[in-house]
Parts: sequence; C-alpha cells; structure tokens
Amino acid sequence: MKRVICFDIETTGFEYLRGDRCIEIGAVEILDGKITDNSFHEYVNPDGKIIPPDSYMVHKISNAFLEDKPKMADVAPRFLEFIGDSPIVAHNGIDFDFPFINHELSMLNLRQIPREQQLDSIVIARNRVFGPKSYSLDALAKWYGISLTARADAHGALIDAEILAKVYLELENTAPAPDVSEIIEKQHAAMLAHPKVGAGFPYRKFDVKPEELAHHDEFMKHIKK
Repeated sequence: MKRVICFDIETTGFEYLRGDRCIEIGAVEILDGKITDNSFHEYVNPDGKIIPPDSYMVHKISNAFLEDKPKMADVAPRFLEFIGDSPIVAHNGIDFDFPFINHELSMLNLRQIPREQQLDSIVIARNRVFGPKSYSLDALAKWYGISLTARADAHGALIDAEILAKVYLELENTAPAPDVSEIIEKQHAAMLAHPKVGAGFPYRKFDVKPEELAHHDEFMKHIKK
C-alpha cells in the first residue's frame, strides 16, 4: 500500500527568518494512486504577527479571523502524526514550503521533515513535461485540464493541496521527458536512414577509353589558361 501526502501552507509572508508565520496548513492523502477523503486542515493563529495587505490579498485570511484559532504548538503535533513517514509533496516545496514548516517545527523543538521524505512537484514537472510556458501550479493544472474554479477568489492551503494531488497523479502517469542528447541521437539516426537523392545512380564499372582521357586532358589545359 503506497501512501503519499500532498500539502500546502499559507503564510503571513515569505521571510520566516524575519518572523513570518504559517497561518494555514492543508494536506491531502493519496493511497495507491487515488485521492482519499482523509485530509488535514487547520488555520493557525500567528501569535501576534500582523498579516500585511499584500499577503491578505492572496489568501484573504485576516488576523481577526485567526484570533480564536489554535496556535502552531497545538497544530504541529497533529500535522506530524497525520503525515507520518509517508513521502510528502509540495509545489516549489524545496525552496519554500519545507524550509518554512521545518522552521516552525524547530521553534517548537519538534522533529522536522527530513529531506528524503520531501518531494517537489515543480522539480518532477520540469523533468516530465515539455510544453507549459510556466511550471506554476495553475499552469500545470490548466495543462492537464484540472479545474481551478475552487480557488477563483483566493488561495487556500487545502484547496491548493487538493489541486496539487490531482496534478501529482497526472505527473506520476507521465513518462519522463527524454534527454536532449536522446532527441538529437534519434533525429540523426532518422536522417541517416532517409533515402538519399541519387543514391541509386548507376555508376559505370568499365575503364575510361584512352581517347576520352585525351579529350579530358586537352579540356583541362584550356581551363588552366
């Protein structure tokens, strides 16, 4: 039984080392290639960190809304229990989601998500899909015909995790993109195999007559002059 978790977070900003906090966690379970009803979703009180207007415009989560929500100290242990030791997928996770959530976990002296457990769907996509102008989650969802109507008004961790799960399953069913050297080699082989113009021209198999050589030599003398 293969279990994979797709997750996403919403935050007050991008700089966790400067005090930005996680304010929403969403995670979806994939079991044997199918999305299940087993999911994890929590809003998180940022413990006094103010959500700036530009971040609010992305996820539409306000400090007033989060005032009565649990803090990360209450949410994190349950999140870790939910993911267990299953592989965890996040979009652009290596650069953002994983270091951000691991920073939150480290502040609570809880175990962090190890690198060998982390999967980044943007890395997978770049190695499997040729065509999209962008490898954002939106672009990949559109590429595979996955509806984005659920996030029309704002981003949400659980909504994005569900979209990610659908994209990840499509990526898993997509053969790895061929290496450029393989493409060049195939094109070169096809070129060599293509019939050449004049390849069947009947070359003569008899010696040149002496008078023909004499005419040729005389012609060459005129050219050299």
